[in-house]
Amino acid sequence: MANELKQYIDRANTFGKLFGEKEYDLNNVFDRRRLADKLDCDLSPENLTCDGELPRAEVNRRYKELMTAAKQLKQLDPSVKFYEYETEV
Repeated sequence: MANELKQYIDRANTFGKLFGEKEYDLNNVFDRRRLADKLDCDLSPENLTCDGELPRAEVNRRYKELMTAAKQLKQLDPSVKFYEYETEV
């Protein structure tokens, strides 16, 4: 698994544990789709910029990290659907 995708999943699983959510498992097609939805949500302009509160450098860093993770997930499973990511490709 690629580094950015692994880091993204590790953070999502750590945060999800706080709320009793099921961990993401890339061997499960449903979890890959859930992960694509989460990436899409994180790439929305409101979430990416924290409603415009983040400095541009941080927004750019987050955007690059999330887009790389999305590309890596798409390479792993071409059937997953993105909306924010695919508008950028």
